Amino acid sequence: MAKKPPRILSIAGSDSSGGAGIQADIKTIAMLGGYAMTAITSVTAQNSVGVQAIAPMSGSVVAQQIASCIDDIGVDAIKIGMLHDAEIIAAVAEALEDVSVPIVLDPVMISTSGSALIDPKAIAALRDMLFPRAALITPNVPELSHLLERSLGTSLEMAEGAEELANKCGAAVLAKGGHTEDARIVDVLYAPDSALGARAVQFEHARIDTPHTHGTGCTLSSAIATLLGHGQPLEHAVRLARNFVLRAIEEAPGFGAGNGPLGHHAVRSLN
Repeated sequence: MAKKPPRILSIAGSDSSGGAGIQADIKTIAMLGGYAMTAITSVTAQNSVGVQAIAPMSGSVVAQQIASCIDDIGVDAIKIGMLHDAEIIAAVAEALEDVSVPIVLDPVMISTSGSALIDPKAIAALRDMLFPRAALITPNVPELSHLLERSLGTSLEMAEGAEELANKCGAAVLAKGGHTEDARIVDVLYAPDSALGARAVQFEHARIDTPHTHGTGCTLSSAIATLLGHGQPLEHAVRLARNFVLRAIEEAPGFGAGNGPLGHHAVRSLN
């Protein structure tokens, strides 16, 4: 009998253009051999040039989606993305109270095109209710700067910020360096309580000259969750997930007039 795929639940917003959010998560999870389930937190009208409308779900509906999946299908790992407001955040936290699988939390605050995706008043709720439950938090530099309330312009400052956030919330932090001023992209994984003690790991690659990066954060976080669901250790899951994102950027189909979607469907190797 073939091994069953890991059951991955994505709790995130819907992207009507298919490049980010739930749609990117489903594509990623499927390509990496997982079984994708979803709890949609918000419906958005968006495309490669921006977000035109956002309609959040009620907290009770989000919680019921989570329960419907976990109570029947079960779950091996969870990815959390866009959570629009404090009501939704509180509902998600309560729904996951007794769940003990790895949670990868992507603190989605601003879209690639620069549109705000979370109520500013909800950020404190996110930090207080969900950060302590996460195995990994994956902020980009603007998100990390916002969470720490100071500017982070270089990879060194980003690494220091990752350590600070990890120590504050007790979760590992993967700080994503695509927005720094450095010539190469450097991501930093800081694990405050790994098997080897506190540990920082740096990942680096050349910048890819392309506008087609819509959904990179969603894709990375759902890829890490899927690989954790397969039983990969955190550092290796991050390394393989980054490779998946890089290959998907290289295979981008070139759709849209702005920041176009990735080519999830065309990734054939994680090397």
